[in-house]
Amino acid sequence: MDAATDARPVNNAIYDTLGDRWYSADDDPVALLRAESRLRNPWVAARVVKSVGKRARVLDIGCGAGFLANALAREGHEVTGIDASGESLVIGARHDETQTVRYERGDALALPYPAASFDVVCAMDFLEHVEDPAAVVAEASRVLRPGGLFFFHTFNRNPLAWLIVIKGVEWFVKNTPRDMHVLRLFVKPAELRAMCATSGLDVRELLGTAPAVLSRAFWAMLATGSVRSDFRFEFTRFPLLAYTGFAERR
Repeated sequence: MDAATDARPVNNAIYDTLGDRWYSADDDPVALLRAESRLRNPWVAARVVKSVGKRARVLDIGCGAGFLANALAREGHEVTGIDASGESLVIGARHDETQTVRYERGDALALPYPAASFDVVCAMDFLEHVEDPAAVVAEASRVLRPGGLFFFHTFNRNPLAWLIVIKGVEWFVKNTPRDMHVLRLFVKPAELRAMCATSGLDVRELLGTAPAVLSRAFWAMLATGSVRSDFRFEFTRFPLLAYTGFAERR
């Protein structure tokens, strides 16, 4: 697949159709998002407490149905989730045990918040869904206070990521829609570091992430097309497929 000549748009409309399947489906790639969140959410929460404190003002950009937003609210943080999908926000609010998350529909390229109004901004599984990720990073930086943290998770752009993240999911996970991801929108780590630097953010940590291929749940997925609740992702030394990290606002 030649990312340079692939002009297809990513299919973001799928997130309006999931409904309660966000939290229940195992025959859908949304189950992989839930598995990713089980790895990332505690990692994000621990770094927020260490660097910011036990009650931080958090903005979750592209929050979807609230996997991260609701988890951070349970930890006692003051959380706002923003997304273009109103249907996803309804599901996120329904699953917010604290009933404290402010779910708002909006545009990541024009965040409706004043400068320096958050301690933490997150963009998890989101940068690969927009045509201008640098603009998202710039907006995230604008609404962060100095010393605030920007958390990110996205996919590396290379042939292996195309084979596993795009084609592998299409081949082995039931009900995977066409163009859920497109390679040209994946972001190389060096590119994201440059976007952050341009917007006044210094990357402090960057970890690769990948499915735990030695687990029984991984092989069960290959055999059945379903993602079991014990399917796991793990952090790796190298960001070959995907990567998670955070940057600090200067």
